[in-house]
Amino acid sequence: MHDVVREMALWIASDLGKDKEKCIVQARGGLCEIPRIKNWSAVVRMSLMENEIEMVSGIPECSKLTTLFLQKNDSLIHISPDFLRCIPMLAVLDLAGNSSLRTLPEQISELVSLRYLDLSWTCIRRLPLGLLELKKLIHLRLDYMKRLKSVSGISNLLSLRKLQLLQSKMSLDMSLVEELQLLEHLQVLNISIKSSLVVEKLLYAPRLVKCLQVVVLRELEEESHRVLAFPGMDSLRKVIIRKCEMWEIKAERKTLSLTQGFPNLSSVHISSCNGLKDLTWLLFAPNITSLEVLESGLLEAIISQEKATSVAIPFQKLESLRLHNLATLKNIYWGPLPFPCLKTIHITECPELRKLPLDSKSVSRVEEFAIKYKEEDWFERVEWDDEGTKLRFLPFFKFFGPEWQVTYVR
Repeated sequence: MHDVVREMALWIASDLGKDKEKCIVQARGGLCEIPRIKNWSAVVRMSLMENEIEMVSGIPECSKLTTLFLQKNDSLIHISPDFLRCIPMLAVLDLAGNSSLRTLPEQISELVSLRYLDLSWTCIRRLPLGLLELKKLIHLRLDYMKRLKSVSGISNLLSLRKLQLLQSKMSLDMSLVEELQLLEHLQVLNISIKSSLVVEKLLYAPRLVKCLQVVVLRELEEESHRVLAFPGMDSLRKVIIRKCEMWEIKAERKTLSLTQGFPNLSSVHISSCNGLKDLTWLLFAPNITSLEVLESGLLEAIISQEKATSVAIPFQKLESLRLHNLATLKNIYWGPLPFPCLKTIHITECPELRKLPLDSKSVSRVEEFAIKYKEEDWFERVEWDDEGTKLRFLPFFKFFGPEWQVTYVR
């Protein structure tokens, strides 16, 4: 935000400058402690993000404070119980990115008005029992908590509507599935899973399936579950599948039609899945904007002509396609496709991919389009249906040298 715009926003929020301590914003100010405020009783919102605060301890009664941003204070190691007692009306608490923070006091239970809590990217090992007493908590973020061992008891958060538990040490297990089914108001669930048995249990829990927005599947290796069958999911927005040993991903025909597959799925990332030969299930995801497929050695086609039983035209919303280290990939699609939204294709280490699904009419805004590659010999072997298509797209090939690296989704 531009400094002038920021100052104007703060001026408006402080009743046109009449109550300057209503909103305290001292982000990125090099603070090592909570700032000294003359009139704590007037403070409603406070942002102290991206400082070097080490300890958050007692302050005078701050009965009006509703929003507190403390994220990205890398030195923060302690929040005192006395401090929590001083902010009884707090509704929003953001502690994300405090990588030195390992514990929270049990007195967090005294934040009886708390509705939003973000503990992402902290090193907290266990949730305090007091957190489970927050009856008004609606949104809980626990992403990338690499030391979190358990969220047992989360079913006590009776008002919880949104739970984010992505890429943490604690992933979804059988007992957590059971607990989540007790949350009657849950609407959004972003979750990581490392067991095929848990995937199956989750996907056959209809109320939880309706909540899924982001799903990360990692290291699924059970030999008895070589086929991953997704039911139709209206809410699903992003799927990441990494280091899994399934042979096939398919859409369950019983629950799908051409209009009710994965209508809101926009981002798919698949990497190091060495059993997959195709991704034909993507025919049921008509609104994908980003597709990344990496390091999957047996993949032969993105959409298989033999398995494509529908007449749907895929990738009408696709903006970005990245293909990397796919030794056996021969085609994306068996014929030319219209790509009204496509902006970039990244292709690296795909030696068998000779033809792209393009013709002279494929990309409507060709001046904004780029095909990025880093092997000159691959570029020289690209095959074209006709000279018109070659002349149309040849100027938009962009070479990247050996220094270019693929960026992986974490």
